[in-house]
Amino acid sequence: MADATPTIQKLRHRLQQAGLALPRTVTFAITNRCNLRCAHCWPQSGPLDNAPEVPAADALALIDTMVALGASHITLTGGEPLTHPEWWTLLRHACSHPGVAEVRLQTNAILLDPATVAKFATLATCRLVLQISLEGADAVHHDRVRGEGSFDQTMAGIHLLLAGGLAAHICITFTEMAHNFDAIPQLLSLVDRMGIEQFVTGTLVPGGRAAASVGMAPPTAEQTEQLVSRYQTDAGFKARYDRIGNIAALEWLRAPADSAESCCRLIETPYVTADGRLYPCVMLHASESAANGLFERGVTAAVTDTIDAWARLQQVQRDRRHRIDACRRCRLNATCRAGCMGRAFAAYGDFYAVEDRCQTRLGVYSRRADGG
Repeated sequence: MADATPTIQKLRHRLQQAGLALPRTVTFAITNRCNLRCAHCWPQSGPLDNAPEVPAADALALIDTMVALGASHITLTGGEPLTHPEWWTLLRHACSHPGVAEVRLQTNAILLDPATVAKFATLATCRLVLQISLEGADAVHHDRVRGEGSFDQTMAGIHLLLAGGLAAHICITFTEMAHNFDAIPQLLSLVDRMGIEQFVTGTLVPGGRAAASVGMAPPTAEQTEQLVSRYQTDAGFKARYDRIGNIAALEWLRAPADSAESCCRLIETPYVTADGRLYPCVMLHASESAANGLFERGVTAAVTDTIDAWARLQQVQRDRRHRIDACRRCRLNATCRAGCMGRAFAAYGDFYAVEDRCQTRLGVYSRRADGG
């Protein structure tokens, strides 16, 4: 994958001239193959022989180019990245860049073994985060989403990491869904007892496999209200959350202003697929917004050809709060700023749709505005 012209410096200048951000946190799917077939998977990964897998040389070159453009955080994902035969080479290479502050490996932890855990301890040149998903504190909740037996397998992998002294490097993530949302306090307690210092949730995106999976639905506004109430009335839960948690609804309650505007600064948080498409935001998977053919044409050529489209899309994001009737009339318009355009598109296929978490946001913001 050659990137001779235009130069990286010219590309950086072009992006900035167009009013776009430089890449900061790059999420890179090095394979679409996975040892699980989760019911809510956005890229619809699974144990397929024909799943796209990025050749190591192309993956290494892409990492180099993104770092040269300014990326300081690299996330290697999939599919399950540990199914890629060269995953260790890619992880080690990402960690070798002096300008990279953090490298994150998103894994279900099932393929971990003692030898692999020992390797992680050698990556001292950057901040390594092992991001592992749990969809509940027990198999009842987790296996409903990720498959029978997966909870016990993932917990076995987590305990290998804990035994290897890597608790400080683990981040547990959780997908908020109607069927498991009420398990958050129990899971937060489990994570805390294990000595893990990071617990992050994200609301189910109603796209990919989740769109066709029975029983996969986001939590209701009422469920979120109950969680907010628990945070306000349960001192133990509040203290535990304040120490290790990050849940959007509770951050909306705590924060003086919403982050929706900064989250949509294209292309600050790009997402690269295993078949060579670059989306300008990890949440915005619209075909018309993708830079295509990264591994055939090179990153600079593919990105250069897409800058104008991204600039137009950035303007759409700025216009949403004024163009969407419901948002324009809303008294919380200046706080929410019409929410996340990527989520709105994923849910409804329309850049000018109201974000799918609108009613939940309204409830939390109103509570905050009322001093609740």
